[in-house]
Amino acid sequence: MYKYSKLALSIGLSLLFLSFFTACKSDDDFAKIDESKDGELELKFENGFEGVGGIVLGATTQQSALGQYHNFSTLKYIISNIELIDENGQVFSYHYNNPDQGAFVINQENARANIVYVQLKDIPQRKYTKLRFGLGIHQSAYLLGHDGQAKFWNEAKQQGMTWSWASGYVFVKLEGKYGQEFPTKPYKNHTGNMGNVTANQTADLYRVIELNLPTNARVSTKVKPSIHIMANLNNFLSGDKKLLLDDTNDDTMGSSPFMVEVTNNLSGMFRVDHVHNDEAPKNN
Repeated sequence: MYKYSKLALSIGLSLLFLSFFTACKSDDDFAKIDESKDGELELKFENGFEGVGGIVLGATTQQSALGQYHNFSTLKYIISNIELIDENGQVFSYHYNNPDQGAFVINQENARANIVYVQLKDIPQRKYTKLRFGLGIHQSAYLLGHDGQAKFWNEAKQQGMTWSWASGYVFVKLEGKYGQEFPTKPYKNHTGNMGNVTANQTADLYRVIELNLPTNARVSTKVKPSIHIMANLNNFLSGDKKLLLDDTNDDTMGSSPFMVEVTNNLSGMFRVDHVHNDEAPKNN
């Protein structure tokens, strides 16, 4: 969790202490598992600037590694193709390449206490050690056409995550202001694919993210894990490639060379902070 003050630190340590005991439940829940029954799992995405805290749209400002100040008025990205890997290396794919059932828009406007929640149902009862997901939409899913992704396409369109002048998804939408002393100049950086990238010979900006879980996520009919994922937006301009916004790239869309560099930076922004193995809803 991003650190705001001594009080927040104290609360965070208390939560960590509680999560330790929650995560260290006995294996009684897994002694006899009815594999015909599934459980649930929750993903929590917290967007912030490492060392600054959570992001308030239009307000929170960060200085990049190259000294440039910037903020976000819009912060959205698509995740899809969620996969869970258990302690034996077995992979469970959650509606893989089925955007209607397995793709989600992480929109900072919808954050509650700086967290955007994703609820997953029908998860096999196992102890999971890794999480994998796609940033964007895989070409195989996109090429299903409207019939194979109509529900999510409409949702993405409503949230401004499709192109208005071309066919395809916006994978990450970042907008705000930047400047050398104060963020005063507007920018728009929208990454994503347009059409068939192979046929069009354009860069594919879909990326696969794999994260180790610091504590096993113990899905059962009695336990509903919550995986808390931190997204450090410092990576936008201060990832592996140090970037500067200027007149040549501050209004850039699609899969241009600059957007490839932005995508590569953003691919490294995720980490799992902790896992809560909380009691599942009683209606299970």
